[in-house]
Amino acid sequence: MYNDLTQELGQNFIEYAVAVNTDRAIPDAKSGLKPVAKRILYGTFDKGYMFAKPHVKCANIVGNVMADWHPHGDSSIYGALVRLAQPWELRYPLIDFHGNMGNVGGDGPASSRYTEARLAKISEEGLLQGIKKNNVPFQPTYDEADEEPVTLPAIFPNLLCNPNTGIGVAMACNWASHNLVEVADAIYAYLDGNEPMLPGPDFPTGGLVINKDDIPAIMRTGHGSVKVRGKYNVEKNNIVFYEIPYGVSTEALMLEIGELSDKKEIEGIDDIRDESNKKGMRIVIECDKNMNPDAIAKQLFAKSNLQTSFSYNQVALVNKTPTELNLKQCI
Repeated sequence: MYNDLTQELGQNFIEYAVAVNTDRAIPDAKSGLKPVAKRILYGTFDKGYMFAKPHVKCANIVGNVMADWHPHGDSSIYGALVRLAQPWELRYPLIDFHGNMGNVGGDGPASSRYTEARLAKISEEGLLQGIKKNNVPFQPTYDEADEEPVTLPAIFPNLLCNPNTGIGVAMACNWASHNLVEVADAIYAYLDGNEPMLPGPDFPTGGLVINKDDIPAIMRTGHGSVKVRGKYNVEKNNIVFYEIPYGVSTEALMLEIGELSDKKEIEGIDDIRDESNKKGMRIVIECDKNMNPDAIAKQLFAKSNLQTSFSYNQVALVNKTPTELNLKQCI
């Protein structure tokens, strides 16, 4: 009986692990989307909420996706929907949003009954074009009442252009975003029989990669790490950051710098404030008039999240099998 129990537990855990990795954590290599994102985009398309048409309530989209395609909680679906629209999360947002979607400071979005959305043009033309012509295979939905696409007919290289991260069972993935023009150049190089290469990541919040010499090896292997630091200007005696590392909340960053200043780990900071608005990011650090702003900036890079590391781990599903891909294999 003990052997039967351990065998059953082992088999159940393997099935659970496979389901987590293939149905939740790891994106599809062809579309660069996890299942929830694929279903949100297809469900929005299926209802006709196109870019050229008016926005509709997000609660409407979430309810339809939950009822027809993705049988999970509405809060998780809405969270995924909002992320597809946030310009500080995605280099090329896939949902066109109307309303309060939160901010890079860490504030959450308004409730789905107040916000509206529709497909972004890049999703309509780059990820869903021609799908009604059965240009991708379909499979039954969870309740077998309809069919959903196995993947999307992506001509937009979303896998390389938008960031994606996920933690599964015994594996994880971490994809950086890249500039579409640079990705197109790499694709042309591959088609011409040359080795494709990208100059580095292009994160939604900007930042400067300071170990560029490591990038060719990352592109050839699919894994490695880049060090990213914020960009700043000196205005009078103020340090003004207009780009910060990806994934860093401005509010958490200001609290961190304030604590460093209070503990005297960094001296010479009189005040810090966030002047960011719709025109762009602007974090102002007022320095003591007797201090060198560039010297303070070096200390901030060393002791705060104004310099972070981003680890490439390019794992995606190839025929439902998690596979580490280098740049050439992605293309």
